[in-house]
Amino acid sequence: MGYSSSVLALEATALSKTYGRFLGRGGQQALSGVDLAVPRGTAFGLIGLNGAGKTTFIKSLLGVVHPTAGRVSVLGGSPSDPAIRARIGYLPERLHLPHAWTPTAFLASVARLKGLSAHAQEVRRQLARVGLGNDAERRIGGFSKGMRQRLGLAAALLGSPDLLVLDEPSDGVDPLGRAAIRVMLGEERARGATLFLNSHLLSETERVCDRIGILSGGRLVREGELDALCGSSTRWRIRFTPGCPMAALVALGFVPVEGVADEPPIFSCEAADAPVLNELLDQARAAGALMVELRRDTRDLEEVLADAVADGPGAAA
Repeated sequence: MGYSSSVLALEATALSKTYGRFLGRGGQQALSGVDLAVPRGTAFGLIGLNGAGKTTFIKSLLGVVHPTAGRVSVLGGSPSDPAIRARIGYLPERLHLPHAWTPTAFLASVARLKGLSAHAQEVRRQLARVGLGNDAERRIGGFSKGMRQRLGLAAALLGSPDLLVLDEPSDGVDPLGRAAIRVMLGEERARGATLFLNSHLLSETERVCDRIGILSGGRLVREGELDALCGSSTRWRIRFTPGCPMAALVALGFVPVEGVADEPPIFSCEAADAPVLNELLDQARAAGALMVELRRDTRDLEEVLADAVADGPGAAA
């Protein structure tokens, strides 16, 4: 799908990066011809194995790494433009915080760098949002990993940026903390911010993002809406009551789901549309089977990632 540049939060065109190249030869290729367009207001998740090029891509978005070839545009401008960078909130994967400082002092410093007015009020607001309001004057050196991660998120949220680039935002955070972060990210999207997440916690990515990109070997091998990548418009999963007529159901085209030892068993079936699905279910009922659960047959991101990596860098979709 093509997008007007005015509605894009970021756009990469034939983006390539080679490290260690000498006189135009050799080197390690981290990115190879990546094309990606992320509309504003999207929650986009970038996933891939270690060494796939995710960190290099993020650094290109932030103007930290300069491409060997191709171009990248962020919020309609260059990532090296200070005015553009001021509109980006960033949480790095490896977060280094001054241990002798307090959260208030640290965020006040970040707010001044961002040129925020009334920064004291904004600092208090963000500390409260991430659950550190009661720890605002403690030394950061005594914080747990999860607390440091939430402080880094508060720094990224300062000033309501238009684009949030979050590298492993839930790393080291307990389950309740992850749920709170999801709520905050939902609030950011509701006000119009674009989210760009990189995470190995694929279950969290599924819960937050509506579009996914998969990097493998420096290439974008899958990209699209989460439902399109993980779902099927024609395959369904059905659970019948215990004692259902297995042989009759299999004869009708219902297939027991392998690896699922539930009782009653779960079946899958193909149905092109609602009338076909209802006809199948009518036949199952006529054979003596009673349905207790029906849902679309979907794969999780782990399966999608495994397939994308197995297909190789040349299998872009």
